[in-house]
Amino acid sequence: MSRLKVTLLLVLSFTSLSLRAEVMVNDDLGNPVYLDQPASRIVSLAPHLTEIVFAAGAGDRLIGVVSYSDYPPEALNIPVIGSYNSINYEALVALQPDLVLVWNSGNGPELAERLEALGLSVFVSEPKRLPDIARSLNKIGILSGTLAEAEQAATEYLTRYQTLLADNRNKTPVNVFIELWHEPMMTVNGTHIISDSIELCGGNNIFADALPLVLRINVESVVRGNPNVIIATGMADERPEWLDNWLIWPDLSAVKSNSLYSINPDLIGRHSPRILQGVTQLCDYFDQTRKSLGLNPNKPIDGL
Repeated sequence: MSRLKVTLLLVLSFTSLSLRAEVMVNDDLGNPVYLDQPASRIVSLAPHLTEIVFAAGAGDRLIGVVSYSDYPPEALNIPVIGSYNSINYEALVALQPDLVLVWNSGNGPELAERLEALGLSVFVSEPKRLPDIARSLNKIGILSGTLAEAEQAATEYLTRYQTLLADNRNKTPVNVFIELWHEPMMTVNGTHIISDSIELCGGNNIFADALPLVLRINVESVVRGNPNVIIATGMADERPEWLDNWLIWPDLSAVKSNSLYSINPDLIGRHSPRILQGVTQLCDYFDQTRKSLGLNPNKPIDGL
């Protein structure tokens, strides 16, 4: 084969690759996602992904979402094609999306595999730590062609995150129980993003070493852990009535210090920029608990 033919083959190969990989990112599982061009028809299969798409400046590209995709208010105008764990595949395919955003631990890994088998381009989201949300913003910005706006949102998010991190770096530790729900009683382990929020505020998740990511527990295991503060997520902004069930345990540290609080689950459990609002509340509650317990707010620094 002549040198000219070899050169032409190389040029054609690189051109083909360039066209195929016009847009490329690795999703949160490390899988490459290729698009011929920025996505203009996006389906989000988790509420937090809907929020991230809007925050990244691509809300006008959303053509389908799942139930509870209620923020920002504009999201309520987008067709709903099921819930995070029950997708209407016919409705999804009929929308002819050029990108589907999937939540790995919420939707399940089988969903992404099934969508890819249908010939759809899939980005899998699985943020585990607070800084991961900034990375999600940038990746969605790349895939949707709105990187400039996404980078600005990511920078603002990281700035707020770094401020919270600095303000709470040397706080005296408190032991924390997060009650996601009461019947059945559920919480999270140390690899969940909620646990990362607890650590940022100077708290120790009493179920950090448990399995799985979200687990069912019983009252006795909480009593043995004797948390200094109990945080219920409940529903929306209302303080759940069942939080007061802990009052029958007067020797519990959280009850003694009157440290029974609640946070809107959308502000602490969703992997979106709004999570820092929940983290701010969490840190304030921990400070109130330290005051009630008579603890020095800041732990002593070795050597000083």
